[in-house]
Amino acid sequence: MSTPKPTTPAGTAATKHQGDGKGIALFVIASCQLMVVLDITIVNIALPHIQSSLEFSTTSLSWVVNAYTLTFGGLLLLGGRAGDILGRRRVFMFGILLFGFASLLCGLAQNDWQLLAARALQGVGGAIASPTSLSLITTNFEEGPERNRAFGVFAAVSAGGGAIGLVAGGLLVEWLDWRWIFFVNVPIALLIVFLTPRHIKESERHPGHFDFTGAFTSTLGMVALVYGFIRASQEGWRDPLTLISFGAAVVLLFLFILVERRSRQPITPLHMFADRNRAGTYAIMLCLAAAIFGMFFFLTLWVQDVLHFSPLKTGLAFLPVSAIIAVGAGIASQLLPRYGPKPFMVVGSLLAAGGLSWLTLTDVDSTYLGSVLGPILVFGMGMGLMFVSLTIMALSNVEQRESGAASGLLNATQQVGGSLGLSILVTVFGTASRNEAKVQIPVFLSQAGPLEKAEFAKTGQLPPPYADQVLTSGVSSGFITAAAFAIVAFFIALFVIQVRASDIERLKGGMPPPGAG
Repeated sequence: MSTPKPTTPAGTAATKHQGDGKGIALFVIASCQLMVVLDITIVNIALPHIQSSLEFSTTSLSWVVNAYTLTFGGLLLLGGRAGDILGRRRVFMFGILLFGFASLLCGLAQNDWQLLAARALQGVGGAIASPTSLSLITTNFEEGPERNRAFGVFAAVSAGGGAIGLVAGGLLVEWLDWRWIFFVNVPIALLIVFLTPRHIKESERHPGHFDFTGAFTSTLGMVALVYGFIRASQEGWRDPLTLISFGAAVVLLFLFILVERRSRQPITPLHMFADRNRAGTYAIMLCLAAAIFGMFFFLTLWVQDVLHFSPLKTGLAFLPVSAIIAVGAGIASQLLPRYGPKPFMVVGSLLAAGGLSWLTLTDVDSTYLGSVLGPILVFGMGMGLMFVSLTIMALSNVEQRESGAASGLLNATQQVGGSLGLSILVTVFGTASRNEAKVQIPVFLSQAGPLEKAEFAKTGQLPPPYADQVLTSGVSSGFITAAAFAIVAFFIALFVIQVRASDIERLKGGMPPPGAG
């Protein structure tokens, strides 16, 4: 009589191997998203060094950031569609290779136009890799708790990448050189490309064509809109080029809608907005991206110029934000199957609005521990709760063949919201700063000696005590506007998003994926 073969150890080994493979797959996907998101903020710390090295003017220096975010946000929709048609793993690997190559070119740049061209190419690579990385989660992780945990990790990386970028930027600039903020991407990209075919499954390819007209009009329309706000912050709302930019944006985005309505395979299926939950999710992401971009921008400026933090200390000051976002994302991913996304959207947006409102109380006598740490922790917890919920809701009830387009639209909304929101906040900041300067200049002139007056007449720059007041007034006004964006997100979450039993059951793994037989 034969003895049955022991199946338990073999089964255990197989399960362990499968678990290890899933872990590496998630590591690869999260590493891609971290690298792409991190590159949006890591440059901020290095901007003064880049300016002196490549002789940028102050105005053109802003395009070191904008060249990346505009191409990234503008082409995300096309990147998501490419993954659906050509296969997500294949497109993902191409995007990573392009991003790594462009990063190498950025580090090797010898003048301003070379860096700007390479930054734009980086944005293209990021736009191809980022939406396919999110949709690869739906291909490689089963719906239910396993996928929820993967979304939680992805959302935490997406939300916390900005703060991590500031820390990494401070370390690299202070210890090495500004060029290393770009060179560091190259080995990471090569590692991701090496691991991807070994641990990530390819998705099913869906026949179709590329909507280049839609991609062209949407990208140029968003570039024109962002440029219009940036121009308005510098030259005013009556500037002819500002008005031309806004006019071009209206025409191009209107043409984009017409093209999408008539296209058989549009880059953005407009029927996705027919679902009120998904449309509300995109609107919330638009508002919250504006808030988080503004928070990082203004606080980075304020702690360096008013508190006189070094680049490294500035980066470390934002580290608690990454930690608390990860905590919030973990809480949300664990409790979502029980309560659904809406409660976390409502509470998260309310916390974000509260943290930003708290920051409006900052003045020239404020300290980091007394006036900054508390608000950013409240804000970070809100963002952690929000990003997991938004990510899951955006892909809820989406056909598998359109998940790439859906994830691309969510990422595009985040980038466009951040770019548009920041340009609006900078406009508010500039107006408030100019108004405060009109108050501070007479006070300074009434107290200054002849040498100080001569220096002011020569440079037009107020000395630190008065300049700090001008900067703080502008920053506070910027936070008021950022808080208003978060409040709008709160009302959308409260009155637009609906709780559906089917969504909660799907999160529990009790229903098959959309489109499953």
